[in-house]
Amino acid sequence: MDDFKDKMKKPKKSMIFYYLIVIVLVLVLNYFIRPWINELGIRTVNYSEFLSELNGGKVNEVEVAEEYIYYNLKEGTGTYKTLKVDDLTLVDKLTSAGVTFKAVHTQRESSILSLLLGYLVPIGIFWFIGSRLSKTITGGLGGSNPMMSFGKSNAKRYIPSQTGIKFSDVAGEDEAKELMTELVDYLHNPKKYSEIGAKMPKGALLVGPPGTGKTLLAKAVAGEANVPFFSIAGSEFVEMFVGMGASKVRDLFDEAEKNAPCIVFIDEIDTIGKKRDGTGLTGSNDEREQTLNQLLTEMDGFDSSKGVLILAATNRPDSLDPALLRPGRFDRRIPVELPDLKGREEILKVHAKNVKCRPGINFNAIAKASAGASGADLANMINEAALHAVRLGKHAIDQSDIEESVDVVLAGYKKKNEILTEKEKMIVAYHEIGHALVAAKQTNSAPVTKITIIPRTSGALGFTMQVDDEEKNLMSKEELQNKITTLCGGRAAEDVVFGSITTGAANDIEQATKIARAMISTYGMSDKFGMVSLQTVTNQYLGGDVQNACAPDTAKEIDDLVVETINGSYEKAKGILKDNMSKLHELAKFLYEQETITGEQFMNILESPVAIYGEA
Repeated sequence: MDDFKDKMKKPKKSMIFYYLIVIVLVLVLNYFIRPWINELGIRTVNYSEFLSELNGGKVNEVEVAEEYIYYNLKEGTGTYKTLKVDDLTLVDKLTSAGVTFKAVHTQRESSILSLLLGYLVPIGIFWFIGSRLSKTITGGLGGSNPMMSFGKSNAKRYIPSQTGIKFSDVAGEDEAKELMTELVDYLHNPKKYSEIGAKMPKGALLVGPPGTGKTLLAKAVAGEANVPFFSIAGSEFVEMFVGMGASKVRDLFDEAEKNAPCIVFIDEIDTIGKKRDGTGLTGSNDEREQTLNQLLTEMDGFDSSKGVLILAATNRPDSLDPALLRPGRFDRRIPVELPDLKGREEILKVHAKNVKCRPGINFNAIAKASAGASGADLANMINEAALHAVRLGKHAIDQSDIEESVDVVLAGYKKKNEILTEKEKMIVAYHEIGHALVAAKQTNSAPVTKITIIPRTSGALGFTMQVDDEEKNLMSKEELQNKITTLCGGRAAEDVVFGSITTGAANDIEQATKIARAMISTYGMSDKFGMVSLQTVTNQYLGGDVQNACAPDTAKEIDDLVVETINGSYEKAKGILKDNMSKLHELAKFLYEQETITGEQFMNILESPVAIYGEA
C-alpha cells in the first residue's frame, strides 16, 4: 500500500521538474535573444548623418553606450543608432545643441519594467498554461489524480424523469415490450415474485438488426420503472492497458449496487463478449478476455433480488461466448426483429405525431411500400417527408411527401443533372418495363405500384416497385422462381428489343443469383439434392455471411444448378416479352415520355386495346 502511495505522488514531482526546465529555458532564451529583440525596429545610420541632424537641431534625446550612440528626433518616431567614434568634442556639441543626453553602462540598460517583461511575465505565462493543462487532463480523465480514473467505468447515467421515454414511444415491437413489461413489474413489485419463489433473470439480451430500437427499448424500461439508467458501450471497456477494462467492469457494478434498484445497459456487448478462442495470444486479446472474465464473475456475484437489472444489446449474437449466455447470466433473450406490416404502420404514426400532417394520409400504403425497413428507416422517412415539404414551401406534409421520402430512403435522392443520353434513357425505359411486364404476366407475383427512369444518387438509373397486398412470411418455390424471372425481365427486354445487352442489369443479376443459390443450398428446393443444407449463414442480422458446407465437387454441382435455374428463367422472361411486344413498345414509349408512372397507369395501358408504336 505504501508503494502504491509513493507511485501516486510521482506525477506531482515530475510536474515540478518540468516547471524548472521551463524556467531555465526562459532564462537562457532571455539572455541570448532579448538583446536581439531590443534592437528590432532601430535604424542604423553613419556618424556623419548623426552630426548633420545634431547640428540642424533635429535631435531630441541621446543615450551614449559603450559601443553605440542611440538617439531619437524631435519630429517623427523611432530610434536611431550610430557607431560610437572617438570624438572628444561630442559632449560640447551635445551641450551647444541643447540636447538631453546621458551615458549608459550597457547597450540598453534594463529597467524594472523590462525585468518584469523579460523574466517574470514569461515565467508566469508558462506556469499558468501548465497548470491549466494539468487540470484539463486531470478533469478529462475523471479525477484529481489521473491514475485514479483509469478504473472508472464512465457510464452515462440518465434520469428517467428527464429522458421521458415510455413504452408508448416504442411501436412495432409488441412481443419485446411484453417481455420487458415483466421486468418492469419486477422492479416495482419484487415481493410478488419472491413470495412464490420466482427469480427474475439477472440479465436480458436484446438481439436484432441495426435500427430496430434495442437501445430505445432499454431506455423505455428505465422510464417505465422510474429507476436510474446506466448506459455504456462495449467498446468503452477496451483499454490500452491490460486490466483497465476489468477494473471498469468492477466499478460499473459497484455503482449499480449503490444505486439499486437500477438498470445497467451495455450496448454492442459483442465488443467484449466474443467467443474465447484459447490460442493464448497476447495484447488486446488478453485485455478483452480479462474484461469478459470479470463481467462473468460480476454477474455471478451480484444478487438480482437487490433490483439491479442488466440489459445488453447486440446484432451479432452468434459471436458471443457461450458462458455469457448460460442461465444465471443473460437468462432471457429478447428478439427485436424488423417490424411487420402492422408494426411499420404503428411506427410511422408514432413519428408522424412530431410533425404537421395533412388529414387523410394513408400510412398503411406507406407501410406496404416500405417492406423490410427498420424503425430507424421509418423515422428517417417521416423526417425526409418533412424536409421535402419545407423545400416545396408547404406548411404540412401530405401523402406525396411521404411517398417521395420512401424512394429517397430506399433508392436515394433524384439526380438533378441529366446523366443519360436519349438512347440510354430509351434503353432504361425498356429495361424497367421489361421487369414490370414480366411480373404482371406471371401469377403469384406482387403487383407493380411504380415505375421510374429518373436516376438516383444510389446509382440506380431507374427502378420498378412491387408491393404485395398482404404481408408474407413464407414463399413457395413457384413464387421464388417467378421473382427470378422478373429480375431477368430487364436484361431480356434489352436483348429482345435492341439485340444487345448493357451493364444496367448488374444488381438484378446479383439478386437473382442469390435467390437461386438459396433455393438449392438453404431451402432444399432442388430435385437433385432435396432437403439437404449445403451452406451456413452467419451474422444474419448484418446481411448474412454465406459459407459452403459441402465438398468442392458438390459446390461445382450447385454452381451448375444455379446457372441452369437462372438461364431457364431468362428464357421464360424472353418468351413473355416476345408474346407481348406491342405492349412492351407502347409502355416503354409512355414511360420514356412521362419518366415516372404509377402501377395503375401501367395496368390501364396493359389491359387496354393495343396501340402499336413503331419498332425501336
